[in-house]
Amino acid sequence: MKIDQVPEAIRGHLIPHPQGEMFYRCLGCGSVHDISRLLYTCPECAGVLLLEYRDTQTLGPSIYRDVLDYRKVINFRPLNGVFRYYEYIAPVIPPEHIVYLGEGGTPLVEANGRLKGLVGRDFYFKLDGLNPSASFKDRGMACALSYLNFLLKKGSLKNVLAICASTGDTSASAALYTSYISEGIVLAVLLPRGKVTRQQMAQPLGHGAKVLEIPGVFDHCMKVVEYLSERYDVALLNSKNSWRILGQESYSYEIAQDLNWDLENIVVVVPIGNAGNITAVLSGFLKFFKAGIIKALPKVIGVQSEHADPVFRYYSKPRDKRKFEPVEVSPSCAQAAMIGNPVSMPRVMRLVDEYEEMGGGENFHVVNVKEQEIMDFMLRANRNGNVVCTQGGESLAGFKRAVDLGLVEKDKIGILDSTAHMLKFISFQEMYFEDRFDPAYEVVPKEELKNFPVELTTPTFKSAPKQEDLERFTREMGERVAEILGLNPKK
Repeated sequence: MKIDQVPEAIRGHLIPHPQGEMFYRCLGCGSVHDISRLLYTCPECAGVLLLEYRDTQTLGPSIYRDVLDYRKVINFRPLNGVFRYYEYIAPVIPPEHIVYLGEGGTPLVEANGRLKGLVGRDFYFKLDGLNPSASFKDRGMACALSYLNFLLKKGSLKNVLAICASTGDTSASAALYTSYISEGIVLAVLLPRGKVTRQQMAQPLGHGAKVLEIPGVFDHCMKVVEYLSERYDVALLNSKNSWRILGQESYSYEIAQDLNWDLENIVVVVPIGNAGNITAVLSGFLKFFKAGIIKALPKVIGVQSEHADPVFRYYSKPRDKRKFEPVEVSPSCAQAAMIGNPVSMPRVMRLVDEYEEMGGGENFHVVNVKEQEIMDFMLRANRNGNVVCTQGGESLAGFKRAVDLGLVEKDKIGILDSTAHMLKFISFQEMYFEDRFDPAYEVVPKEELKNFPVELTTPTFKSAPKQEDLERFTREMGERVAEILGLNPKK
């Protein structure tokens, strides 16, 4: 749709202009800091930061919902992605500096009858693996790199080294988006040696990033990049970067819009990992609720593997007994969730308190699941028409656990986060089919979920035929296929 086809009452609000003021606020001491600086922790107390926005010019909920619906169909590239929700993402960035690579707008795919019957509830997968780099990380990276692009274009930032720690998806997304900015920025990524799939490793290498492997797990990589960001002029691209959180809030906004703004009976299930995504989900729903764009806050359920479940352990205790303690992780199929000390945990604590207070009850829960369940549910989901990763399997396993625990009423509908495309984790499927899991994973493959190709030959043909033998090859091989598949001849 062209802009001049939009009703006149809406047209003037479609294309936004930078306005208002954004600033960092420390969750520790409450101090406020200017966004012109690349800050990731409070310079006064080292506390975690969140970005806030101040503006007196806001649209009413009804008009804004109409604006968003029209932005969904107009042909204006800067608003085609997560910046459709410009006023709630980063409304100080000029639209011409927005980096859009096709992110956002991922589909809600309804589970078929078999999967619904297995879980006992209606639900949808939100397939965020259909983002450009095949993971949800593109939402946050689009915002973080648009901000850096803005600073580079106006000349307040020059020759910046961007850096991140990753188990795979963050590095892939960061490499993709930094490679789009042609001048002034290069990327280095730190990966835990031997903990990243071949498919994920190929992405930052292919996009030209400097890839550094270090011994240990993600938590160790994160410690190193935190050390560097505190002592050197680098742009940190992990979810400790508050701009990342803003972009990932688009996940909540899309769910609200795709469900026609009615979230009364919705349960949103999210893997926790480094806690940036669940921070963004909670924050996004809260912003829309406070603005009156949605009338109810959905229930949010976070999921962790038993091999890395510090957030579950924290929320499983009575409120007056809670004390967050990092855990030492064990190998996990859901690699992005294999984090024992999530950097966004202070944000989660603050937002959960506000979420429960404004929601009028216990509308936030955390469950943990077994590695066996993660793999089994990933395979079952994909056998029923989905393309979910191991984290998607974790979401499905967590939803089933929440149903069994009585946390999901019969009239509720689940929205499950599949954070990446299944092809990025195909090595785990291969390990399952071939029964090659290290005992530390605690995964024992089930025969009914295994699948292998069947190699076909005939007594005559052990290899490809010559051209003169093609007719006989076709006949013999056709009959062999019919025999294996149990086909009946036509009458």
